[in-house]
Amino acid sequence: MATNFNHDALTDARSTVRPLRNLLTFEVLRVKEDSSVEVPGTAAPADVFAELAIALHDLPTVDETVDAVVHFALQALNCSYAGVALLTRGRPEIAAVTAPVVEAIYQTQISTRQGPLVTALHNRSTVLIRDTTNETRWPDWVAKVNELGVRSVLDVPLAVGNGSATVGVLGLYSTRLDAFSDDDEAVAHILARHASVAVASARRDKNMAEAVDARKLVGQAMGILMERFDLDADRAFTVLRRYSQDSNIKLRDVAQQLIDTRKLPDPPANPPFAGR
Repeated sequence: MATNFNHDALTDARSTVRPLRNLLTFEVLRVKEDSSVEVPGTAAPADVFAELAIALHDLPTVDETVDAVVHFALQALNCSYAGVALLTRGRPEIAAVTAPVVEAIYQTQISTRQGPLVTALHNRSTVLIRDTTNETRWPDWVAKVNELGVRSVLDVPLAVGNGSATVGVLGLYSTRLDAFSDDDEAVAHILARHASVAVASARRDKNMAEAVDARKLVGQAMGILMERFDLDADRAFTVLRRYSQDSNIKLRDVAQQLIDTRKLPDPPANPPFAGR
């Protein structure tokens, strides 16, 4: 049985969160009652979750987005727990969970590199396990989920478009055998589809913001070098880049250190402005 919605987990989210929860609950009931709604991958209507997509997109960070997704899953789907793992630098990382049970299940798969999460990520395919006690593909994972009382699992990949790389997996877990119906799977696909776009958008916004911040820091650091050593802009940037490469420190971190301390790391051999 699904747990109650955790309002505290979303206290920092924008005002769209509560309307989104209500919208999702309403639309899920509509999907389950409307026999004309087909399983995603055939002819599911594009407008069913249009407002859901907009509301998820409005959440300002990746953390808030995935946190909203897992808690909405508890409301909308026949699950006891939910979680999202995101692919980061080629490895799955735990992004959001509704209970420590999910974190333990994810950790087992991340450490052993085996399990439905890994399969869903690598194969970009949905994994539905109706009875974990009869599963034989991943012995370590099976032992863990049975120990934790999980009996049904539905892992749905998060991918932005056809042929695109998988960005993560939405995991749904139930303490009941054969808990997920065709309707549940259909709704999970719809939610995963919109979550994928929202996560990709939030990541892009984060990267852009970090890039802008880095440019500002580098510009300030260049100004300090230009004034102190009478350098032009090109040579000041060359100094920062050389220090970054020789010290194996990110350029923005070298710039931040210079701004904060007015000092650079230990100088590299043959500094670019030597002999000026």
